[in-house]
Amino acid sequence: MLLDFRSQSRCAKMPRVSLLEIPQAEKKSFQRRLLSWFSARKRDLPWRGTRDPYRIWLSEIMLQQTRVAAVISYYERFLEKFPTVEALARARTETVLARWAGLGYYSRARNLQRAAKEIVAHHGGKFPRGYEQALALPGIGRYTAAAVLSIAYGEPLAVLDGNVARVLARIGAVRGDLRASALWRGLEAGAQELVTRKSPGDWNQAMMELGATVCTPKSPRCEECPVSAWCRARKLGIAAEIPEARKKRATEKLTLAAAVLLDPQGRTFLLRHADGDGDLFSHLWQFPAMETSAQAGSELQNHLHNRFGVTVRGSTVSLKSARHAVTFRNIQVWPFLMRVAQLPDFRGAKTVPLKQIGGLPISNLTRKIAAAAIVHFKAEGGLTGTKTRTLENHNGAAAKA
Repeated sequence: MLLDFRSQSRCAKMPRVSLLEIPQAEKKSFQRRLLSWFSARKRDLPWRGTRDPYRIWLSEIMLQQTRVAAVISYYERFLEKFPTVEALARARTETVLARWAGLGYYSRARNLQRAAKEIVAHHGGKFPRGYEQALALPGIGRYTAAAVLSIAYGEPLAVLDGNVARVLARIGAVRGDLRASALWRGLEAGAQELVTRKSPGDWNQAMMELGATVCTPKSPRCEECPVSAWCRARKLGIAAEIPEARKKRATEKLTLAAAVLLDPQGRTFLLRHADGDGDLFSHLWQFPAMETSAQAGSELQNHLHNRFGVTVRGSTVSLKSARHAVTFRNIQVWPFLMRVAQLPDFRGAKTVPLKQIGGLPISNLTRKIAAAAIVHFKAEGGLTGTKTRTLENHNGAAAKA
């Protein structure tokens, strides 16, 4: 039987059915094959081999919507600064965001610290063992709770993320939108049926590893799969068709003009917006910017004069443009270098030397704007120093900012 969940109304009327249909007598063999494969083929990652719930939790949060290769260096540097949950809880939020800068999705860092404070205040500095207690923490959903509790404490809770859902859907030859609520619940039930009681943490990591390295979204390597004998999608020749592609939100194109204001001391002017274009800059420190339809140097000068009382001295220098993607938005930014006799005195703003901007919590979009200015100054023989080099090394170190 090939299960098809494309019709939600049909799905609601269907009787409860196991999506996997692995015979009970073969379940242990299935588990042994996958765990044996994982033991031999798992990647050597810095968060594996530990049962410290703080380190496991940190890795799971960083890995959300971010590639493993991008996470590794951030994970190690974050732990150098905040080696314990207590250290994270007592740190300044600005310091936490600065260490996270470049990894993207900054609400993860904010929630991570909020949860750390709750753990210290209400759980004796230990990640709670109870599932409901874990879910009550900021930024913790069902997947993260199950991952941390299974790996750190051996709780028999199955995880379900995109990788695991894809593996299960192919094993059961399940069509439809895997994120549809009824189908997702069925996959959760299927995952829980399979989880091993003796080593649930290894099991969950094995399922995720299989989806990440073998049962990949495109061109799955079925010949390398340790459990291909149980895969109905392979037997039916439809593995590459599952899961069905999700409808993506239409891409929105934006053009921004950004001002790198510079005073005679080499200092620049940064803002932090809780709304408006702050979302494009992850609500971190940013250069003044505005949406425009072209290279709007003159419009930008008018905006700066009206908003901040800024008067530009001499000519405006058009810097190298940059492209950036944030979720469904494709952004082209046109940076302009504007020299001023004095930077504006604006509530909530920050004045810093341009070459030291890399030490602040800024998004990758802001890094690209700053890099364009620094490249310009280097061509003129100015702005040198270690902080400048640090900024350039980070510019593009991570995927999603």
